[in-house]
Amino acid sequence: MQAQLDSSSYMGVPTFGLRPHLTEPAQLDEWAPDVAVIGAPWDDNTTNRPGARFGPRALRANAYDAGSYHLDLEIEIFDHLCVVDYGDAIVSPGMWEPSREAIHQRVLDVASRGIVPVVIGGDHSVTWPSGTAVADHHGHGRIGMVHFDAHADTADILRGNLASHGTPMRRLIESGAIAGRDFVQVGLRGYWPPPDVQEWMREQGMRHHPMQEIWERGIQDVMDDAIEEASDGTDGIYLSIDIDVLDPGFAPGTGTPEPGGLAPADLLRAVRQVALRTNVVAMDVTEVCPPYDHADLTVNNAHRLIWETLAGLACKKRSAG
Repeated sequence: MQAQLDSSSYMGVPTFGLRPHLTEPAQLDEWAPDVAVIGAPWDDNTTNRPGARFGPRALRANAYDAGSYHLDLEIEIFDHLCVVDYGDAIVSPGMWEPSREAIHQRVLDVASRGIVPVVIGGDHSVTWPSGTAVADHHGHGRIGMVHFDAHADTADILRGNLASHGTPMRRLIESGAIAGRDFVQVGLRGYWPPPDVQEWMREQGMRHHPMQEIWERGIQDVMDDAIEEASDGTDGIYLSIDIDVLDPGFAPGTGTPEPGGLAPADLLRAVRQVALRTNVVAMDVTEVCPPYDHADLTVNNAHRLIWETLAGLACKKRSAG
């Protein structure tokens, strides 16, 4: 097994970042890792282009793994951070309720042990059960969310579907898992949501920083505000990233591409700042749709977003001694 994991990413067992593969809760107890990566290969709530169910496999098998020494932070990530791959939530295609429960339980296995879950989607509806599981452990109303996305995902019902990938943030707020005032959204743009949904968002106290503001003020100033807002009165941060926050020129492999988005250089550093400056207790990266990708552009950008977060967590653990 060690020889398989020590090979290049196109050989051997496809685990995230070539990390050890665990399958059972008892193994989590034995290893006591800092972070566990979980796949949530569900895309039946997609409204446009399906295929995000293949995201977890692609980030494990197709990402270019150049190494794990972070040049900017000057840290060998896995010298300071124990990371494992905890496999996938086994979903049931076409059946939301058992799939929702499978994702919830897989994330709860990790979060309830004080381990940081990193969830790879799947469409963005997986954030509903994942965020709920994290809140079940840390306390409903006690965690904030920094949400990078082109879309607010706060619709009530989309074409009769309460669990659409355009509704998970509304479900989390309505359930009390995460309070509206503790939601901070970055990168919104385009032609949705309509005024009635925006009014609901204002009523919940949600805060957002659209691309227009980023264009006018710059990403660094916007992230200073976003981090302060999400940290105000919360014990930890759930970092949720829809890959379509990137401009589709950099991330064509996604279900709902929206022109005019962030560049990878800015998003990677913004995510790094969240990891360095807040108490990140969970993360997900969603909406990577490999069938529409080109030359693994989207897959590699998504992979590096997780790498940046792990590097930030490693730096904090190194500083803590």
